[in-house]
Amino acid sequence: MSATTATAHPQAARRVGLAMAATGAILFSAKAILAKFQYRYGVDSLDVLALRMLLSLPLFVALGIRESRRPERAPMTRRDFGLIVILGVLGYYLSSLLDFWGLEYVPVSLERLILFLNPTFVLLIGVFAFKRRVARREWVALAVSYAGVSLVFVENLRVQGEHILLGSALVLGAALSYALYLSMSGQLIKRIGSLRLVAYAMTISTAATLTHYLIARDPSHLFELPMPVYGLAAINAFFCTFLPVTFTMGAVARLGAGTAAQMSVLGPVSLVFLGAWLLGEPVTAVQLVGTAVVLGGVLLLTRPGANSVPVAETAHNAPDEDEPGKTAAR
Repeated sequence: MSATTATAHPQAARRVGLAMAATGAILFSAKAILAKFQYRYGVDSLDVLALRMLLSLPLFVALGIRESRRPERAPMTRRDFGLIVILGVLGYYLSSLLDFWGLEYVPVSLERLILFLNPTFVLLIGVFAFKRRVARREWVALAVSYAGVSLVFVENLRVQGEHILLGSALVLGAALSYALYLSMSGQLIKRIGSLRLVAYAMTISTAATLTHYLIARDPSHLFELPMPVYGLAAINAFFCTFLPVTFTMGAVARLGAGTAAQMSVLGPVSLVFLGAWLLGEPVTAVQLVGTAVVLGGVLLLTRPGANSVPVAETAHNAPDEDEPGKTAAR
C-alpha cells in the first residue's frame, strides 16, 4: 500500500468526524428552537419535556439493551445503579426541566450561552468539592466566559425586559445541574461505558419526568395537545436528542474527546443566527461581541490539557469511546 493511500483513510475519517461533531453540536442546540415553536401552541415546559422524553425512550432503551450485551462490559453493581438514578435525575430530568422552563422567558441565543458555562461550573465544583488546583489560564477563561455572558445578559435585559432575570436564573440552574452530572459521572463512564450510561440515565430521567407529570396534572392532557406539538416533539426526540448522541460518539471515536468537545462551540453560534432567522429574535452588535467572548473562554477551557478538573480519566487511561459522556445530550 502506498504512503498516499495509507494517509488517505485517517484524513477521510477526520473529515467525517468533524462533520459529525459539527452536526451534533448544531442539532443539540436546535432543541431550543423547537421548544419555542411548541410554546406557540399553548404548551409549557413540562409538556415539552414529557413529550421529548417519552418519544425518545424507545430509542434509548434499544441502545441500552445493545450496550449491555457487549461482552467486554463489566456487570453493574447496586452502587452503580444508585449513581445512575442520581445522574438521571440531575443530568436529564432536572437540568432539562429548568432549561425548557427558562426558554419560556429568554431568547435561544442567551439560553445556549448560559448553558455553555458548564465547563466553568465543572471547574468550580472541582475546586470547592475536590480541592483541585486551577491554572492561571483557567481563571482567565472563567473570567472571560462570565464577562461575555454578562454582556449578552445586560443587552437582552435592555431589549426584552425584566423577565430575562427569571429565565436566566432557571437556565443557570440547568447549567449547574448538568455540571454536577458531569462531575459525578467520570468513574462510572469508565466502568460501564458512556453509551450505556446515557441510555440508562435517559430511562431514569423519563421515569422521573412522567412521575412529575402524573403528580402535576391529568395525564390525559398529554394526549389532547394540538397535532403540530407532537410532530415537533418527534423531531426533538430523534433529531435533537437521540441522533446528536450517536453523532457525538462517532466524532469522539474519530477525533478524540478534546477535538469533539471544541466543536461543540458551534452550537451557540448557530443559535444566534437560527433564532434571528426562524424566530425573529433581535441580534445586536453587543450580543455578537458577547457571544464571541464566551466562545473564546470556552475554547480556552476545552483545549486539550487545559482543564485541571478531569471529569473522566484522560485518553491514556481510558479508551476514547468512554469519554463522550461529557458531551451527551440534555
